[in-house]
Amino acid sequence: MTSFASIAAISLDLDDTLWPFGPAVIRAEQTLHEWLLAQAPRTSTLLTSPQVLGALRTKFEASRPDLSHNLRELRLGSIRMALEMSEEDPALAESAYDAFFAARQRVDFFEDAFPALEWLSARYPLVALSNGNASLKVTGGHHFFKAALNPESTGLAKPDAAIFRAAADAVGCRPEQMLHVGDDADLDIVGALAAGCHAAWLVRGDSVGGVDTAPAWTRGGSAPHLVVRDLYALCRAIDPACPVAKQMPAAAFA
Repeated sequence: MTSFASIAAISLDLDDTLWPFGPAVIRAEQTLHEWLLAQAPRTSTLLTSPQVLGALRTKFEASRPDLSHNLRELRLGSIRMALEMSEEDPALAESAYDAFFAARQRVDFFEDAFPALEWLSARYPLVALSNGNASLKVTGGHHFFKAALNPESTGLAKPDAAIFRAAADAVGCRPEQMLHVGDDADLDIVGALAAGCHAAWLVRGDSVGGVDTAPAWTRGGSAPHLVVRDLYALCRAIDPACPVAKQMPAAAFA
């Protein structure tokens, strides 16, 4: 059994790891919908519900695969599309995006997030590693982290091994000295393992994350070193006497 003695740093996913992603996006698209109806009223014929905005973003993304890692430009492009289709001024897109982005940053942290981050950050340098565009300086919690990486800042996205290696570089350790924690079986776990990192798969009891019912390791890939139900369990795996680890026990760190 490998001990945590070899771990020098921890990277953590954000969406569905520290907070539920779905409610934040629903709230942001509702805010954007209301903004557009108020500031560009002719969009009301097209935007019959906030869900239409999500469908337009998906359509725009399919037409611009070159922007797949640029969430800002994908959202801006879909807003311009809605404005142009409604014969409204596409120059309104920037202000509309600002309203969306501000609402996107209003997240509700899981109850285990801050206690676990406080305990972990006292023992390891932490790196936020996300494919999303949430800003920890706005959401809160940035003081726990030494660095924050995402596709906008690096031009890379999970599961590319290069972004995990960049996370290790950011805190001065080797990939094999880093433990990555995330909810997505393919993006987080397969990506981290391919980069040579240790990996902890977070499978919350309410199944909020991108949990794959047939993860890659069931198809012949490498399995995560650790599976936890919450961040308290991660802390318990590191130290069974951890005072914040008050919920479910972790699996063995293999």
